[in-house]
Amino acid sequence: MVQLAPVSLHGKETVADPTPMGLLGLAIGCAALTPIAFGKSLTPAGLETAAVFCLLFGAGCQLFAGLLNLVNKNLYGGTLFLTFAFNWVVNAWALHSLAKGFVPDPTVIFATEVAFLVVFVLISWGFGHFSSLLFVFLLDIDLLYAFKVAGHLLDTRSFAIPIALLTVGLAVIALWIAFALLLNPVTGRRIFTLGTPLFRSSAKPQVDLSVRTALVATLYGHWRDTGSTLGLTDLLARLGALGEPRLRTELDYLAAQSVVEMAEGTLRLSPAGIDLWEKHAAG
Repeated sequence: MVQLAPVSLHGKETVADPTPMGLLGLAIGCAALTPIAFGKSLTPAGLETAAVFCLLFGAGCQLFAGLLNLVNKNLYGGTLFLTFAFNWVVNAWALHSLAKGFVPDPTVIFATEVAFLVVFVLISWGFGHFSSLLFVFLLDIDLLYAFKVAGHLLDTRSFAIPIALLTVGLAVIALWIAFALLLNPVTGRRIFTLGTPLFRSSAKPQVDLSVRTALVATLYGHWRDTGSTLGLTDLLARLGALGEPRLRTELDYLAAQSVVEMAEGTLRLSPAGIDLWEKHAAG
């Protein structure tokens, strides 16, 4: 299939980027947990109140963010947000249960925390290919689960304060990234920076389709304005800055794909070529 624009990493977005919504929900959920993490609001009323915020914001916002990221063909963001969303449902259930006097089984919780630690460590490495701040964001989560696992193995609560501080740090970083995505485009300035990638990606670079696009655009414009064919020499002169060898290579490809019709030193777009350009121009 002939393309006139490179395929992006996530595909064409169907809806607006839902990532800020998920991050804001995460920050609010962390805020609700912070007093409890520091040993405050351990009453049934405090636990129930935190459970509601965890369910609506921690789980709800990230559930929507995860689903909408998948709609936008963002597998990485969608997978992370959905994993978080269901984990926040468990957090809400645990708080609600504690308020009612029921204590979730610590052994089962420990097993899942070990699994989460493995998952988030590997996801952290992946996010390091996007930006340093995203890596720090996941590193905060890694440390949080590492302290939880260590506390269970050592049968100690000495990691309670570090976990509480990491919870606050997670909220702060989530807010920073959300504001970067929301306010930087509005202000036209990089007020909230995300940093550069920490790791070099070995992904294949996008294909340069600029020459092909310029050829089809020129032929379409000539057809629209005159309805006649365009001489090959004239075309090469118009687009000479792109390099004649590359132009001829692209023309041979377009002719083989029946996008361009060539005859006796002249050429024009075929009906399929006209349709291709109009679809491209329409987005």
